[in-house]
Amino acid sequence: MIVLGLNAYHGDSAAALVKDGRLVAAAEEERFRRIKHWSGLPTEAMKWCLADAGLKLGDVDHIAINRNPKVNNLRRALYVLRKRPSLSLMLKRLGNIRRAGSFEDSVQAAFPGEKLRAQVHRVEHHLAHLASGFLVSDFEEAVCLSVDGFGDFASSAWGMGKGNDIQIDGRVYFPHSLGIFYSVITQFIGFPYFGDEYKVMGLAPYGEPKYLKEMRELVQVQSDGTFRLNLKYFRHHTEDVHYTWDNCSPEVGTLYKKEPMEALLGPQREKGAALEQKHRDLARSAQAMYEEAFFAMLQALHARYKCDNLALSGGCAMNSVANGKVYLNSPFKRMYLPASAGDAGGAIGSAFVVARQEGAAANRERYVMDHAYVGPQAGDGEIQALLDERKAEIMAEQCTVRRVDDEGELCRLTAAAITEGKVIGWFQGRMEWGPRALGNRSILGDPRRADMKDILNLKIKRRESFRPFAPSILREQVSEWFEQDDDVPFMMEVFQVRAEKRAQIPATTHVDGSGRLQTVHKETNPRYHRLISAYREITGVPMVLNTSFNENEPVVCTPQQALDCFLRTKMDVLVLNDWMVTR
Repeated sequence: MIVLGLNAYHGDSAAALVKDGRLVAAAEEERFRRIKHWSGLPTEAMKWCLADAGLKLGDVDHIAINRNPKVNNLRRALYVLRKRPSLSLMLKRLGNIRRAGSFEDSVQAAFPGEKLRAQVHRVEHHLAHLASGFLVSDFEEAVCLSVDGFGDFASSAWGMGKGNDIQIDGRVYFPHSLGIFYSVITQFIGFPYFGDEYKVMGLAPYGEPKYLKEMRELVQVQSDGTFRLNLKYFRHHTEDVHYTWDNCSPEVGTLYKKEPMEALLGPQREKGAALEQKHRDLARSAQAMYEEAFFAMLQALHARYKCDNLALSGGCAMNSVANGKVYLNSPFKRMYLPASAGDAGGAIGSAFVVARQEGAAANRERYVMDHAYVGPQAGDGEIQALLDERKAEIMAEQCTVRRVDDEGELCRLTAAAITEGKVIGWFQGRMEWGPRALGNRSILGDPRRADMKDILNLKIKRRESFRPFAPSILREQVSEWFEQDDDVPFMMEVFQVRAEKRAQIPATTHVDGSGRLQTVHKETNPRYHRLISAYREITGVPMVLNTSFNENEPVVCTPQQALDCFLRTKMDVLVLNDWMVTR
């Protein structure tokens, strides 16, 4: 049975292909379109998933989309009657729902000459989120929680997952949303673009929670562990906020009311204005408020269900700082976080909801997603042809090209280059699913060098200086270097680096002594594990600095994009599978 799962008409559009209950391919549309967070119908990702599996559209039995316009409609109607939002806002929302509701025609148009015979399933947004965590975990049962912006008129949902099923027991409905709260502070601090929330998380350790009292005015935690927004400061629920979601990089207009917000927090930071200590304190205060509300939910859910396992998902589950404190600030003992907790993950979640519902009992053996390497890859012939075709450009940059057939030697040479302070573009195997580079589309550096962060920010990444870089560490060495010991294969948690180790790895230790780690397993990425092991043999340090292979663009997908990025930046070495290009 073939199921094609989609996150469509939403930011981070994506496609995932499940065959006989196993994930065989998944990718975000932005990697093909080269437009960050691309929103619309993910036609290029769909085409790639099918081609990679050797399938045509007519081979697909089921298509699952992580949106269901028919759910929570009573809540919608009652809200409209009570609050009477602007007519233009209602018309815009209805238009967006209609577009998603008639997407079969768009799918057929994207595949001319092929027949769409698949049954289409519309899966509630938050059920898809919950499934992206629970149904691909190794839990037989777990508390399931999705915390998001909005989807299908809700911002959060929770329940219990058991076996192949998830029962949703509660939701937080529109207009209350922790995701909207965090986006509002992101905009207020002067980061206006869709997806900029991670900048607030990176800025927060430089501040103090001096505005926590004001944040509690914006978000009010309830006695049952849920939350409500103080709506007098927000405009997303009554006014026509500018949104663009169709065939573009998403744009979101101002979500807050300027006058009351500035009365509460002072003047907003204009885009491009200097970052002041006040903005750092606002970021820290917003993070503290999010954590207060988040952990109140976790405490209430654990008390209700009496289960120590947690499957966490939704856009807010990308908050790796809060995730890293789950074991410290809640009774949960084990947690599964998917590689893509945000909306893209709904492609996998919706596919598995349908695969579990429609598959025969014999095909219901649990699939565990313990790695994210399910995207496009390049063969040796493709890479050699590229290097031959671009030989003149490569020579003009005074680069040498060599093939290293012995994997051990390739890893030793790369590790030695890292110890020399060189910046490595590392392109290997199948591209990662999700927003994190996990050792197959990565830029690597020496975590011991205090200046490596500045080198990468100024010469390669060209991004804000306050944003941290992550360590990829051998799984077996985590407890020696971090204060907590857990499996973090998708770089979704931040732990404190042990105090006595921080001076050894300044490039991957944030200002508050933390690091957003990725644990690397020999079983799931043997070449990357071997590279880090080779670096450890030279330095005694079992980790390398890892950041995404890109330059203010989506992560590179193809060897052509990797070579382009290498040539236009100041990277020192590019490793394309078995090929090394050295400046």
